[in-house]
Amino acid sequence: MSASSTSQSDWSLHHVQQPGRSIARVLRPDSLDEALTQLADPSVRPIAGGTDLLLDLERGGPGPDVELLDLNGIEELRRVTVAAELVTLGALTTHNDVVTHPLLRQVALPLAQACLEIGSPQLRNRATVAGNVATASPANDTISALLALDATVVLRSSTGTRRATLDDFFTGFRSTDLQPGELITAIEFSPMGPNTAGMWVKLGNRAAQAISVVHLAAIVTRDDRGEVLDARLAIGSVAARVVRLPEAEAAVVGDQLTDQSITAAGEAAAAAVSPIDDVRATGEYRTETIPTLVRRTLTALRDGNAASQWPSDPPCLGRRERRTPTVGAIDEAVEIGVVVNGAIHRSTRAQNRSLLAWLRDEAGMTGAKEGCGEGECGACTVTLDGQAVMSCLVNAAQADGGTIVTAEGVATDGPSRLQQAFVDEFAVQCGFCIPGFIVAGSALLAETPEPTDEQIHLGLSGNLCRCTGYYPIEQAIRVTAAGAS
Repeated sequence: MSASSTSQSDWSLHHVQQPGRSIARVLRPDSLDEALTQLADPSVRPIAGGTDLLLDLERGGPGPDVELLDLNGIEELRRVTVAAELVTLGALTTHNDVVTHPLLRQVALPLAQACLEIGSPQLRNRATVAGNVATASPANDTISALLALDATVVLRSSTGTRRATLDDFFTGFRSTDLQPGELITAIEFSPMGPNTAGMWVKLGNRAAQAISVVHLAAIVTRDDRGEVLDARLAIGSVAARVVRLPEAEAAVVGDQLTDQSITAAGEAAAAAVSPIDDVRATGEYRTETIPTLVRRTLTALRDGNAASQWPSDPPCLGRRERRTPTVGAIDEAVEIGVVVNGAIHRSTRAQNRSLLAWLRDEAGMTGAKEGCGEGECGACTVTLDGQAVMSCLVNAAQADGGTIVTAEGVATDGPSRLQQAFVDEFAVQCGFCIPGFIVAGSALLAETPEPTDEQIHLGLSGNLCRCTGYYPIEQAIRVTAAGAS
């Protein structure tokens, strides 16, 4: 993280080079009551995964120092419950928690599909569904799924608890009804029943790590004759906030999802929004694609194909290893202790640094590289407590008491089978991105010893390479798997 002080010359820099806001302390409460008391201070910002917040602080321009409230030690926020009448996702539920849950794909398929499309496995291991909601960007994929599921946010403060429907919670572009001192503690919705089907789709400019051009969720309930009793459609990336499409919903209710009613729903959806132009697409392009997205989605629901594109056993690059959280505050004078590649490393000034910077500058592990600094390239991939993460988007203080493996620690006595396969298959060229690939590939093989091509593509979707064309890298994974079987 950068210091908050700026000089006049800083303003001649590109905005991503300008210093952002400094983090003075990281607070680590062990109970929700303690967290809510600390959150009453307006300088305190809650953090769970931090994949959005850390970038906002770094690249949002100068400002007063902030304190982060690390929620990861509060176990009651980590719960996921699926009951007959209600599904509850605690505020620390990550996207990969949803993807891997044994029941959520059955009772909330649109949400599971949205979670699987967000970022990469490394980001999904950190980013939370509640954080996606709190950020309130119209491009945030889970919001359309949750709107279609008619979800409610549970909000707590030191003065009490309240609930708000998502439709009421969002007030505009990246703005919500969250009050000072309030925290999202859970998200609730009713599970889809046997006569209800739902689906989520995304139009993006690439297959992974892509912000949506348009995202759409649709849920329909039908009677035994196939007549639509209820329909809920929500669409994102086409307005200041994610919105429901009541005109499109009305076009199919009372009918049997005929071609005519489905076409009418698509036309009504396109007429209901006025998309803007941005770097991802023009408003005209978005408008033209909406009828097709609606038609294909509703047709898939009618034909029972909503889950046809769900991959077999999608890899998550590890499972979180539980550790007893360390409580208390970390400022520049407090040491953190982290086990890195089997050895303990301690240092101060962790609260205002990314885990990547701390690993390179304090632990001397220079294998992890900064390619983009925003979780797009995967060159900084390490494992933290058993899960692959983008270390550029982890606050170093959050790793206190944790266990990290970098590319240097993948093997201690000569190269690992995967490292040797990278050499043998000519998967190494400039080498800048390779440590990230080695860590991600090792995590993939530990989780799925004999991955399919689909699992390899998904597992490596968070890592970019400009040199190899990916084929030798994928082949190195296959060769390693074959040699181990």
